[in-house]
Parts: sequence; C-alpha cells; structure tokens
Amino acid sequence: MKNNKRLQRKYFRFTSACAHWQIESALSLLQFYTMKVITWNINGIRTFRSGIKRALDSLDADIICVQETKVTRDLLDERTAIVDGYNSYFSYSRGRSGYSGVATYCKDSATPFAAEEGLTGLLTNHEGAVGCYGDHTEFSSEELQLLDNEGRAIITQHKVMCQDKEQTLTVINVYCPRADPEKPERKQFKLQFYKLLQCRAEALLKDGSHVIVLGDVNTSHRQIDHCDPSDADDFGENPGRKWLNGFLHSLTEEEDRDEEEHDEESEVTDPVNGGKFVDTFRYFHPSRTNAFTCWSTLTGARQTNYGTRIDYIFANYQLAKEQFVAADIMPEVEGSDHCPVWGQLSCSLLPSSKPPRLCTRYLPEFAGKQQKLSHFLVKVDQKSIESEQKKDLPGSQEEEERRENLNPLGAGNNASKKRLLTSDTVIPKGKKTKTANTSSKPQGSLLSFFKPKLTNVKHCEKATSGDEVTSSHSDQISSSTKQESSVSDAVAADTERVFDTTAETDKKMKHLTPQPAVGHSEAKKGATLGFWKSVLHGPPPPPCCKGHGEPCVLRTVKKDGPNMGKQFFVCARPQGHASNPEARCNFFAWVDKGK
Repeated sequence: MKNNKRLQRKYFRFTSACAHWQIESALSLLQFYTMKVITWNINGIRTFRSGIKRALDSLDADIICVQETKVTRDLLDERTAIVDGYNSYFSYSRGRSGYSGVATYCKDSATPFAAEEGLTGLLTNHEGAVGCYGDHTEFSSEELQLLDNEGRAIITQHKVMCQDKEQTLTVINVYCPRADPEKPERKQFKLQFYKLLQCRAEALLKDGSHVIVLGDVNTSHRQIDHCDPSDADDFGENPGRKWLNGFLHSLTEEEDRDEEEHDEESEVTDPVNGGKFVDTFRYFHPSRTNAFTCWSTLTGARQTNYGTRIDYIFANYQLAKEQFVAADIMPEVEGSDHCPVWGQLSCSLLPSSKPPRLCTRYLPEFAGKQQKLSHFLVKVDQKSIESEQKKDLPGSQEEEERRENLNPLGAGNNASKKRLLTSDTVIPKGKKTKTANTSSKPQGSLLSFFKPKLTNVKHCEKATSGDEVTSSHSDQISSSTKQESSVSDAVAADTERVFDTTAETDKKMKHLTPQPAVGHSEAKKGATLGFWKSVLHGPPPPPCCKGHGEPCVLRTVKKDGPNMGKQFFVCARPQGHASNPEARCNFFAWVDKGK
C-alpha cells in the first residue's frame, strides 16, 4: 500500500513537471513565432522627446502606427525619418502645417513588400503600391482628392506565415477626422472618410488579403466605451456609431469562445451579425469597464479616468478568430492625451528584402540625392536635369522641388546681379541706418508714457527753432547742443528711474525730481508698486468653489460666439463623473469686468 502511494506521488510530480515544461515551451514558442502591432495617437511627433528610437524600442512591437504627427515633409528631419533598425512611411497634410499626419514604423524584420499613402490611390506615383481601391462611384473626384489631402492614412502590406501557409496581411493606419459641432460640413466629411475606409478595407479583403485597420477612429462605439454616455444626446443615433455597427461583426460572449468550425464563407463574414471586422479589444475583454484610451488634457480628466475609447485595432473576422492571441490598452504610457493599444498574433512575419519606394530612406533629402550648392554655381547639362525630372519623387512636394531645381544657372545669375548691386556702396546699408539712428532724437522711456511731461522739457522744446529741425545732421550737432542737452538729460533721468544704471545719471536727476531720504525707501517702494498696479491690472483674485471650498482656476472662452474672450472661474479639480467626490464640482462664475 505504501509503495503504491509513493509511486502515485512520484507519478504526480513527474506529470506536473511535464505540464510545467510544456507550458513554458509553449510560451517561448509563442513569443518566438508571434508578431505585435501597436497604434498610438501621439499628439505631435515631439512626444518622443527622449529620442524616437528609445521610444519605439520601449513599445517593443514589430509594426508601430502613430497618428497626429503634425509634421509636413519640409519639417521632417532625418532623426525622425531614419531610425536605426526600422523603416518608416509618412503621410502629410497638404493644406495645413502642424496638422494631422500619420506614420508607420516597421522593424527591419517586418519590412513590407508594398506601401501606399492615402486611401484613394490618387497619391500613388511610385512602384510598390498596394492597389485594390474598390468602387468609388459614390464619390466625386473633388471629394476623393479632399479626403486624401489631410494625410490621414498609410497602408503597408506584409507577408506572414500562418499555420505553415504564406499569406498576405495589409495594415491600414488611419487618423479619422473629428466632427466639429460648429462645422456641419466636417460631419459629412467624417462620414465620407468612413465610407472610403470601409470601401478600401473590404476591397483588400475580397482580394484575398487579411486586413488590420488600426488607429484613432474618433468615435466611441458603445456606452461601455464612454465615461458618461448619459451626457450624449441620442447616444445610439450618432452617425459614426451607426457606421461602426455596420462595419464591425457583432460578437456575443458565447461566440467569442466558440470552438466549433465554420465554413470559409461564414468565417469571413456573417450577414446576420453585421460587418466583416472585429474589435479585437472587445473580442478578448467583452465586459471590461473604464477601459479608455483618450482623455481631455485641459480638464485633467486622466487623473479621474474620465475619458473615452476611440483608438482601436480592427481585424477581419477570420484573422481575429484564428491568429489573434491577445489585445489590450496601455493607460500607463503617458506623453499624449491618448494611450497606446496593442495586439498580438500567432503568425510570424516574412520580411521583404528591400523596402518599397514610399520608404522615407528613399527621399532625396535623406538618400543623398539632393543638389549641392556647387550645382548652382557651375554649368549643368540640361539633358541630365530633364532625365532626373522624369523620375517621380515619393513625397508631397514633388512639383515644388522640380521648380526649384529646374534652372540652376538662373539662380547663379541672380546671385551675381545681387553682388554687383551691393558692391556699389562702400559702407553697408545696416551701418548707415545705425549711424542715422544714433544722431536722431533719443527714444523715451516706458515711464514717459504714463507721467506728465516736465516743465523744463517743454521750455526746451519751445526754444528749438524750425531751422534747427530741418538742418543737416552736422549742423544739428553744432547749433543745438545746449538746447537738446536738457531734453537728453530729462530722458536720461526717466531711463535712470526705470533701470537704475549709473551714478552719473543720478546727479542729473536731482534737479528734475526731488530725491527721497534714505529712511523713506519703504514709502518709495510702496508708491512705485501702487503706480504699476494702477497701470497694469493683474488677474482678479479667485473665489473658492462651493463644493470643496478651494480656490478656483481662471479660464478664457476660446470658442467662437458672443462669449469669446470672456473669462470665468471653475473648480480647479480634474474633470470627472458627477458621482466622484474627488472630481470637479459644478461651480461656475463669470469674471466681473469692473474688477
């Protein structure tokens, strides 16, 4: 009996060790054979202040998609565009500087074989484009151009190994427009962008590629994705949410864990349950609350987690069900008003041997193909210039660069003409202006604008004749030295009172203004302080809010309307739900103009 128990214990230990070894082996193999994608609205490329390579490495992903870079091609520097170990792809806003923009960074081990800017195909002027644009009959040519003009999409296409089979994976990095309530045309623009995105994604899916759509969609899908859905009027009637309902496959908790096999058609789409794509976060966390990705920085709402979930990783149904192993948000990562969202797949990436033409390393300014300064000073063969012009540049400023580099000889002639013009004068123009300024009447001090003029200064002005004013520079110095000395003394005295510079001006000041005694220094300071307070009105003292009894914070209305520019006081605490006692109370008070 005892021997049987010993054998059972040994057998249990052996099986436990085997199970533990199998779990560790499975995890290590999973880590080796998986790929990771991340999306993050960085609210400006300057978010990576500690260095973009360090930031990318810390995210530890194969494909990193960022939105709202706020960089145009002329502002893109080499440190941002060329990162060791990565190849990058940028889309820029054509209309506004410091606005919109997206970028995708791929590790060298995840180099795509095709890449493209925009959703319409109108920005494609190079080899290695993705293709599959779908049906654009619902859009006018002007609409298509406007929808791609703000730098809101980058598409990369990769080869992956899924279940020992090589397949194509297309990653669409998007920054969807925000619907400004004050601009009805932007609401329509946003809906048109959604339709164009769906058209392109479904066309790629129909062509046989797996598709991931990720980025800032700028719409919270369900009430669970919003901090206070009761605040929004007709939450479910929002056009953006209606579009998401049709775009996404509505999964139930039973479907999420259903292991039954489906035929190929039902895996791609289920007409009963809606669209062809899956919200991967809700696929793994169907009922998690307070899972937000965006907070208002103006109200400090991140401290109370008063936000929305508007950043997503969407995947086609088959890919989400068969290849995705995890997805989650990263609210602990700061630096932006959004946080990153990541997803992990069990398939492995097959890198291309060469990046596609859209890669930033091929841009002339980074590839060492820009014209040098010497090209503008020597004669260049026009045939070589024309042959270079026929080659399309992959960026948004192709036409401008062509015009600048078209005629280097003309630039040299213009430069020689400028040199001839400047050689006629011996003294530089800047020095002439400086000499004239020194001989003119000295500039008054700041105090002279707030105090009455002195009587002796007025007397000197009356004594000055018209001939002395209109005479030449040398005659003024010789004939009006005595009359202008009192004026300059008065001005120097004013300057002394502001800056207190030299002892010599103190002596000149004595005959203009009486000097206070040493014992009256405190009274002098008080008088000066009172004078400046009467001239420069500071902010009014803040009242205390009624909810917490704490000093309020001063705000200014920046929204267009009758109250624009007006100031008001609100509770200084961060914004939060009304039921949260640590959040901002509802105190509000306009600033009285008389104060």
